[in-house]
Amino acid sequence: MPQMSPMMWFLLFIMFTIVLILFNQMNFFTFKLNPLKSKSSPLTKKMKFNWKW
Repeated sequence: MPQMSPMMWFLLFIMFTIVLILFNQMNFFTFKLNPLKSKSSPLTKKMKFNWKW
């Protein structure tokens, strides 16, 4: 069975690294997050903490 030269291993590593980065970038930019619009209740507006140290 023939052996691969170190340069071929390095090129294989570079190729897989580029594929991994491209795959992650595609997943990151294709995912659209819909932010939840929180309904602010009057209770949260009233509760202000004054820390007295």
